[in-house]
Amino acid sequence: MIKIITTKTEWEAALRDVEGYDFYHSYDYHHISKTEGEEPILLSYNSQNSVILLPLLLRRIFDSDYYDATSVYGYAGPVGLLIAESFDMAKFHLDLNTYFSENNIIAVFSRLNPYIANQEDMLQGVGEVRTIGNVVNIDLTKTLEEQRSAYRRDTRSRVNKARRLCSVRQANGQEDIESFIEIYTETMKKLEADESYFFDKEYFFNFLKCDGFETDILLAVHNETGDVTAGSMFVKTNDIVQYHLSGTRPDYMKIAPSRLLLDEMRIRATDEGYHYFNLGGGYKSQEDALFNFKSSFSDDIRPFKVWTCIANLEKYKEFTALSKVEANTDFFPAYRG
Repeated sequence: MIKIITTKTEWEAALRDVEGYDFYHSYDYHHISKTEGEEPILLSYNSQNSVILLPLLLRRIFDSDYYDATSVYGYAGPVGLLIAESFDMAKFHLDLNTYFSENNIIAVFSRLNPYIANQEDMLQGVGEVRTIGNVVNIDLTKTLEEQRSAYRRDTRSRVNKARRLCSVRQANGQEDIESFIEIYTETMKKLEADESYFFDKEYFFNFLKCDGFETDILLAVHNETGDVTAGSMFVKTNDIVQYHLSGTRPDYMKIAPSRLLLDEMRIRATDEGYHYFNLGGGYKSQEDALFNFKSSFSDDIRPFKVWTCIANLEKYKEFTALSKVEANTDFFPAYRG
């Protein structure tokens, strides 16, 4: 039977019972990420001393009595603790489909996490899992020297130059945080990024108040001018570090301070005992200039997968027809394309 969890206390307690999770699974991240009309829920399935959790954002479809669900931006998907070898996965799938049917949920989408085991196994047979791109990981279980040896030559050179010209400090206090916000926003404007990449100041300060994970903002400060040249936000949960948001002042692009911040975080995270440092992928999962930048730090490339499930095909087709979207759209669900 599927249980729905919506309170912070119960949500966090459920996460503590599984083998591993990322900050994208947390109650806090779901609540600062949700948009108008989205309700964060955690589906919980318990059987034979095993548990599977699936966090989602539930939303009404137009003005109808039907719903669909999506994941927060980032790397979510199911997490679990599978103790019994005889665990009946088919029963979980049956109960999941029953929950969707009884609650008028016609489609579900989730981005999966490349660093959490068994996600695809948990979903096999319900909907479809497909690879849409790649992400870059720095293996923090290797020595610092082994990690650095995977850097491309130009990245090693640019990191060395940035270290000579800049110092790194962790953001401390409102002035530092506002400097990071300003640099990040300026960078997104310069890149003409989608609206979804822009956040108000309240978002950043609320993010830093979240107690379900640890957030570090590192700043690269020019040694001569004292200017903050770049800033990066990193989020740490269990054994994973995520490269979350970053920006560089245009006047300092040539000295590549953002590369210095990545290098500094991998050193700190290794010393602190983390295992994975996810740099992410390219813009909209493409192998573009952003992906090339990230892959210059490591050759540990991992597939980024998504899960799509049409729980009610008849209604899905009906809403798609009403929305008048092109039949060959890659967007899911199609009627929101």
